[in-house]
Amino acid sequence: MKRIQFFALIFFLSFGWKGSAQELVASFGKLLQWQSVLDEKNVVGEPLRWMQVNTEPVTWRVEKDVLVCTGLPIGVIRSEKEYENFMMHIEWRHMEAGGNSGTFVWSTAEPGQNRLPDGVEVQMLELDWVNQNIRNGEKPPVAYVHGELFGVGGVEIVPDHPRGERSKSIENRCKGKGEWNTYDVVCVDGTIKLAVNGKFVNGISQASQKKGYICLEAEGAEIHFRNIKMVELP
Repeated sequence: MKRIQFFALIFFLSFGWKGSAQELVASFGKLLQWQSVLDEKNVVGEPLRWMQVNTEPVTWRVEKDVLVCTGLPIGVIRSEKEYENFMMHIEWRHMEAGGNSGTFVWSTAEPGQNRLPDGVEVQMLELDWVNQNIRNGEKPPVAYVHGELFGVGGVEIVPDHPRGERSKSIENRCKGKGEWNTYDVVCVDGTIKLAVNGKFVNGISQASQKKGYICLEAEGAEIHFRNIKMVELP
């Protein structure tokens, strides 16, 4: 009897976790087709659906036109489908000084030991992060906080503006706590270009993984997202 109960528990935990990972967290943002954008007619799009990976139901909530993330527990939600070539417009604001978050592109959305998945991360750090993370008497470069691009979980990239294996922005264009920032991310055939608040400032190429889910990250601090738009490219 104990053996049966043991295997029943293993079955429940295994399939229960997989089931929760498929739960809809929110329908938020729009998916647009490239041809409809070109035609400029009836560009309505369809809702983007975000699925649970390894956060909690209370981590995310929609308030009118804003997707609110509490930041805890650390983890991600993912897009319902995978993408390869696309453009993404996303607006975000941190609500805490030194807040940490980001979005992952081309991800398998399978968390590692640190609860975060693989892919290419597009960094979203609040400006005070550099002041709160002085190490060995040195402050990280301010370019680290806005739109640094880097491979995660074994994904390799070639940085346009190297900071070690990462690519840093060439100009600090981010706004601070409580202010909205705009990222426009263009992902095509393993190359990514990032515009911060209306200007292209960073990029990578030759990503070893160039198709996958898009993830939104909870990493310990409250962050808000709005006006997420995706355009699939041929």
